[in-house]
Amino acid sequence: VIAAPLIVTKTSVKKAGKMKAIVVNSGVANSCTGTQGLEDAYTMQEWTAEKLGVEPDLVGVASTGIIGELLPLDTLKNGLSKLVVNGNADDFAKAILTTDTATKTIAVTETFGRDVVTMSGVAKGSGMIHPNMGTMLCFLTTDCDISSEMIREALLEVTRVSFNRISVDGDTSTNDSCIVLANGLAGNAPITDKGADYPAFAEALKTLCTLLAKKMASDGEGATHLMIVEAYGLPTEKDAKLVARSIAGSTLFKAALFGKDANWGRIMAAAGYSGADVDPTKADCILKSAAGEVVVMENGFGTDFSEELAKKVLTEHDITVIVNFHSGDGQATAFGCDLTYDYVKINGDYRS
Repeated sequence: VIAAPLIVTKTSVKKAGKMKAIVVNSGVANSCTGTQGLEDAYTMQEWTAEKLGVEPDLVGVASTGIIGELLPLDTLKNGLSKLVVNGNADDFAKAILTTDTATKTIAVTETFGRDVVTMSGVAKGSGMIHPNMGTMLCFLTTDCDISSEMIREALLEVTRVSFNRISVDGDTSTNDSCIVLANGLAGNAPITDKGADYPAFAEALKTLCTLLAKKMASDGEGATHLMIVEAYGLPTEKDAKLVARSIAGSTLFKAALFGKDANWGRIMAAAGYSGADVDPTKADCILKSAAGEVVVMENGFGTDFSEELAKKVLTEHDITVIVNFHSGDGQATAFGCDLTYDYVKINGDYRS
């Protein structure tokens, strides 16, 4: 099920091959709204293009909010009348929030020769997060001089190990979108292939997107913990990715984390049903935070660990779960959060 703004944006990108602006609304997803929803998304695009003096196909459209409701066009038109060029990025970050408790913005720099390139990102996402392409809503900008082909290549590489590694609740969204714009004003030597500067660009983009991904997982609806899962010693990277994502997405372990219960059996169960090639007979499992670390499983067996220390470790906000299967070189990291009473409260009356 793909929301109308995504259909409009994908169609425009295919036609124009580039983009000059993005318009976003919060509160209504404009998803499952039929022909009228599609027409409204095009109207939103056209109004924005007229305001900015650009062609409609150069405007990307994104929406977030309740599924099944039509856009309130009068409210939208009033909002667009106040649209400013070169406005405050923090105001934009606040405007696109739904159940988020905080804005998610990051900026990083990378030096190519004598030229400094800046990348920045604004994202929103707190629930319905278990991406299978990009993220809920994420907008990246850079002044790097890079071709559309190379920036697309870098984005596909980076989302695979950042946004596609987060899970709040196992639900994906109808409105997932990740858009990146480059204006070339940094004056660096143009990146048109995977030559000398491309790896540095891709690495900087990876840093930016990973930081945004962690912010989203940390701000999961009702969450009290950021969960970082590091999986090592799997036969392949694919196996490690499956294990890490499975643990980060485990409802049972999320609940255990909320209760500060070092129930490592739930971790191993999630690894087992992940679909990866897993041999638990040599596995180690460690729980780690700023308060210390505790080995809860070693060489395939549970250890006689201190429950008091484990609870202390799990009291911190950022918790790292480390599993090592000693069966290969495959490794991967995923991000998640705990599952709390507040998550149920938030989603029990989301529409009302």
